[in-house]
Amino acid sequence: MSALDAALVPAPTSEAERRRGLNGLLVYTFFMVTGFAMLMPLVAVHFVDRLGLAAAAVGGALALRQVAQQGLALLGGLLADRYGARRMICLGVLLRALGFASLAYATELRWLLLAMLLAALGGAMFEAPYQASIAALTDERSRPRYYALSNWIGGAATTLGPLLGVALLRYDFALVCLGAAACFAANFVIAVRWLPNVPPPARPPPLRDGLQRVWRNRPFLVLVGLLMLYWFVAVQINLSLPLLAQRLTGDTDSVGIMFALSAGLTLALQYALVRWLQRWLSSAQMLVLGTALMALAIGAFALVGSFAAFLACVAAFAIGAVLTRPSQQSLIADLADPRALGSFLGVSSLSLAVGGGLGSLAGGGLIDLAAALRLPWLPWATFCAVGLLGAFGLAWATRGAARAPATSP
Repeated sequence: MSALDAALVPAPTSEAERRRGLNGLLVYTFFMVTGFAMLMPLVAVHFVDRLGLAAAAVGGALALRQVAQQGLALLGGLLADRYGARRMICLGVLLRALGFASLAYATELRWLLLAMLLAALGGAMFEAPYQASIAALTDERSRPRYYALSNWIGGAATTLGPLLGVALLRYDFALVCLGAAACFAANFVIAVRWLPNVPPPARPPPLRDGLQRVWRNRPFLVLVGLLMLYWFVAVQINLSLPLLAQRLTGDTDSVGIMFALSAGLTLALQYALVRWLQRWLSSAQMLVLGTALMALAIGAFALVGSFAAFLACVAAFAIGAVLTRPSQQSLIADLADPRALGSFLGVSSLSLAVGGGLGSLAGGGLIDLAAALRLPWLPWATFCAVGLLGAFGLAWATRGAARAPATSP
């Protein structure tokens, strides 16, 4: 490592600070996921079934939030490399809280779009710095275990969030929005008091330096590109699946049951199953396996005719997600250059920006198209094909070595 590169590496953190920071990040994760999960799955239900907007229009609003947040996450990562992760996290959670609170008063599509943009900007500011903080405070040996634990806590929050959201929805959708905003306001306090201050380098590099390092890391770029196909399928949990549950039962409570099942399986299996499979499978192999399982599960929704069969498919989809979450996080962190973590984690968000955005647009559009053409299997066959293509691509890209050097030459 050159003298310049050595100067760019952040100062080491003591073991006590590292543990305190990681514990703080776990608490932060709980509130972040709870706030998101109690609101976002109900957006489609409220604006389509209650306010009468077209599914394609609401899908477009969700896609706008996805694309704006993940597309601008690169900016959040670059700013974190220059000004420090904690500052950007604090700014981001305040903007997200404001965006969710403003959603409580949105009654037309234009106000829905504005609230989504504000929430997206907040997410863009905190997402990459949050992930960079985890990557900076863990190493290759501890990282998979920490991600498994973090995702287990996220599963608990995902179980609680929709249940809280559905309970508040019985009174008023505005209460759901304000409750979600309160979770992110609480995270501002947590960030100030407990989150680690992963400092910027002593001599901040030019913004283009981090992007140049990303561009030279070809395995990282290939992984980001293939994960777009994964996210195209994964985001259907927040759009297509809630709409199908609502249509099968005619009851909003079915959406809460769906998310409770998905999150409950995550809670029960995330840590133990991933740790057990790590004895035989690499992170790359678990990612491929999980993506293939999710693709087959979402394709099976085309055959669903009852709510029980729907829940069986949801369970298979959730198990696939259990395998993919920590494995993709570990692979991304392992491939990232520690001298520009914010830039790498920001670029990695483009997979969710593009794939998730296209998935949200396609989800709403295909549901409307399938209804018009009387082809109910069309959305699910499309999602299945995209997911299987992603699984085959990931298997090809990660063949041989499961990991690559953490730094680029």
